[in-house]
Amino acid sequence: MKDRLFCRKQIIRKLLVLSVASIITISCGSSKSVATKKNTGSKTVVKTENLRKLDSKFDGKVSKSINDILKDAEKYIGTPYKFGGNTSSGFDCSGFTVKVFEENDFKLPRRSSDQAETGEKIDIKDVKPGDLLFFSTAGGSRVSHVGIVHDIGNDGEVKFIHASTSKGVIISSLNEKYWNNAYLHAQRVL
Repeated sequence: MKDRLFCRKQIIRKLLVLSVASIITISCGSSKSVATKKNTGSKTVVKTENLRKLDSKFDGKVSKSINDILKDAEKYIGTPYKFGGNTSSGFDCSGFTVKVFEENDFKLPRRSSDQAETGEKIDIKDVKPGDLLFFSTAGGSRVSHVGIVHDIGNDGEVKFIHASTSKGVIISSLNEKYWNNAYLHAQRVL
């Protein structure tokens, strides 16, 4: 009887660990050309484009408030990932954006899916530093990751700063295949 109870506890522990690991993997993705999406009825068609061919409308000018947000975000580069974290000891993706914007007197919702509904949805060609990018790291159309546009290169390459599960707070490129494939949309909150 005791052996059965012990085995059941072991199985429950393993399932719990597996569940937590799955949630972490899905909640804020780690380091996947840009995907533009076109709605055709109930199906979303994804077309991959090379960012170098995108004609970005960004003029290179950044306001002082956005510059302050980016500086605050940069000071956390290298901070480790921590599920549910929103302090300098560790961040998850939405905890990172909340902290950085909060330090600049702007309140964002805590969850990335709620942040994805804040502000105005914008086309990838219209993004500028300070805008938020949203991703589905588990596939589909459910928002599971967020990052802050950091800069846009002369060639149209969009770089963003975010808390990845594998490397903590880093700057990534939307040209990276993983992120390009996971990209959903952009929001302007400022």
